[in-house]
Amino acid sequence: MRYAFSTLGLPGTPLERSAALAAAHGYEALELRAHPEEPLHPGSPPADRAAGLRTLTAAGVGVLGIAGYARVAAPGADEPVLAELRGLIRLAADLEAPYVRVFPGGAGQSVAVADAHAVRRLAAAAPFAELHGVRILLETHDSHRTGAAAGRVLDRVAHRGAGALWDVLHTWLGGEPPAETRRALARHLGYVQVKDVASAQELTPLGLGAGVLPLAGAAAAVPPDGWLCWEYEKRWYPGAAELPGQLARGREYLEVLVATVNATAAAPQAE
Repeated sequence: MRYAFSTLGLPGTPLERSAALAAAHGYEALELRAHPEEPLHPGSPPADRAAGLRTLTAAGVGVLGIAGYARVAAPGADEPVLAELRGLIRLAADLEAPYVRVFPGGAGQSVAVADAHAVRRLAAAAPFAELHGVRILLETHDSHRTGAAAGRVLDRVAHRGAGALWDVLHTWLGGEPPAETRRALARHLGYVQVKDVASAQELTPLGLGAGVLPLAGAAAAVPPDGWLCWEYEKRWYPGAAELPGQLARGREYLEVLVATVNATAAAPQAE
C-alpha cells in the first residue's frame, strides 16, 4: 500500500514545507489542492510548475492528484467546465500526477439531467486526459456522494480517462455501506480518501481512528499497489488541531489498518 496526504490540511503552506513533511513521515506523495490560495494551481506559469516539480523531486515525493474544483454535473454551458478540466489536466501532466479530482456539483437538478451533464463532459474530457497520461476522478461528493451514483455516471462514460475517487466521509453520510461502495466503484476506482469525524453533525476533522468512519471497509477496496490519501480538512475547520503533529500517528494507523484488513481477508472462513 502507498500513502499520501492532501495539502488541504496545510492551507497556504509553501510546497517545500509540505514535501518535507511528507518525506519525513513516510508519505510517498501529496494530493495538491489546486486553488489560487495555494502555491500551484491552473493559473500558475510554467516556471512555477517546473520549480514545483524540482522541489518535489528533490524531496523524493510525488503528486498523487490535483484536487480541482471543476463541477462536471453543474448546470450551465459545457465549454467553461471543459476549459477548467483541460487546465487541471495540463497542471497534473506538468507535475507528473496521474490523477485530477473533480466534483459532481449537480444539486438543484433532476438526477437524469445532472447525470447527463456529467456523462457528456467526462466523455468529452477523458480522451484529452488519457493523451496527457492523466485520469479524471469523479469524487463521491455532494449530488453524487454514493458509489452507486458516481458509478452510474462512470459506467456510461466507459473510458479509461475517467474514474472515481472514493471519499469515505461522503459515502458514509449518504448511508452507503463500504461493501456496496466497493461493488459500485470496483471498475473505476483511482484511489481512496480517508479521514475521520465525530459524527454526522460534527464534521471537524479528527485524527485517523479517533472518530466513527468505516475506514477498514474503505481500505479493503484498495489493491496492494494502490493509494490511501488522508484528506484532513483544516482549510474549512481552522479550529481543528494542526496536521503536522498528527502525520506520524496517522501513517502508523494506516499501516496497522491495512495489515489488519489483509490478515482478515487471508484468514480461513469458518464453515
